[in-house]
Amino acid sequence: MAKSIIIENLSKQYQIGELHRETMLREKVINVVKYPFWRRKKVKSFWALTDVSASVEEGEVVGIIGRNGAGKSTLLKVLSKITYPTSGVVTVNGRIASLLEIGTGFHEELTGRENIYLNGSIMGMKRKEINAKLDAIVAFAGVERFVDTPIKRYSSGMRLRLGFAVAAHLDPDILLVDEVLAVGDVDFQKKCLKAMDDLRTGGRTVLFVSHNMAAIENLCPRTIWLDSGKVQQDGDTVETIKAYLSTFSVAGEAGFDLRQAKSRRGTGEVSYTILELLSPDGQPLKLIRSGDNLTVRLHYHAKGRISNPHFGVEFYTELGTLVTSVNTWSTGYDIPFLSPGDGQIDLNIDVLYLLPGRYYISLWLSGAERVSYDRLEHCATFDVEASDFYKSGKGIDRRFGIIFLPCNWKFDESQIFKRPSD
Repeated sequence: MAKSIIIENLSKQYQIGELHRETMLREKVINVVKYPFWRRKKVKSFWALTDVSASVEEGEVVGIIGRNGAGKSTLLKVLSKITYPTSGVVTVNGRIASLLEIGTGFHEELTGRENIYLNGSIMGMKRKEINAKLDAIVAFAGVERFVDTPIKRYSSGMRLRLGFAVAAHLDPDILLVDEVLAVGDVDFQKKCLKAMDDLRTGGRTVLFVSHNMAAIENLCPRTIWLDSGKVQQDGDTVETIKAYLSTFSVAGEAGFDLRQAKSRRGTGEVSYTILELLSPDGQPLKLIRSGDNLTVRLHYHAKGRISNPHFGVEFYTELGTLVTSVNTWSTGYDIPFLSPGDGQIDLNIDVLYLLPGRYYISLWLSGAERVSYDRLEHCATFDVEASDFYKSGKGIDRRFGIIFLPCNWKFDESQIFKRPSD
């Protein structure tokens, strides 16, 4: 099968702190006066991509995963020729459509309709071809009432919907999509997933960047994992996702030490330090079973007095699907303030309704006006083992789903004595 994309030893370097390049003599003179040589900032370099090699066959749908700053978006920008590589060779065979940022490729002063024609023309399509797709694009984006309104009047959601509709409907040979599922409602996300699936069955090549592991698993038989600009793994999606998620957390004897966590975001005014999984009597759990009691103890450090904090805990499956999210705000557990220094809070779970398998925990800590103090993605992992919860001797099996529902059955025994003719 022919190759749609060939990437050979691709590297991309950015300069941090680089002075603006002068294009006129006047600018050169002004910069010499403003920044004498002995006062100029030292230029630092940053390698967003380092020696990346891969190839994508025609009609293949490939997922790209990794932490923030791993180089995923940079790779797509190089492939779409928004930026150029520092070294290496990229060969792309076919017409590319890309949705890398909201509104990319739109002209602010033109209407939605005019932008559709503009994008189609850039892709080399004739007006007759665009006319045939116009109604489907507008209907998919849901902008029928605003199609003749300038793009600058559109909300971010409308821009996203129209951008994806244009990219997916103008018959590209290759579609590059970066986090299209991060914005938009559930219905639009379903439409996006269906459109990408239709492209796959139609023989189009798709590169899909997302933090939604369930969507990656559903759409992409193959996934590339990038970390610090390098390819860490390239292969079967399920195996690659498992390897990627396994790097987020490592448990120690005293629990999960979160002080040096790499995936941390937030202001840092108060931050998580340790997470422990304990039994109701406060002992570390070496074995967690379906139906057990579980205490999640969260240690934190506050740099100053923090008013009205909200603690949140999220549980994810091994493939990144959110199982549940619990927090002090939604449960009405108000905390007036945190004093400076170290502290702890317990999340007590009376019955753990998870089926056997591996699960990940993410944490967040916020305050008033949506300020985020701390956010940790997949910072802890634990395994749930089978148990004889129903005392039937048969146990609970992971093939039955993600959670189990404690229940009982009641059969109408009068049915036993009915004759078939009744």
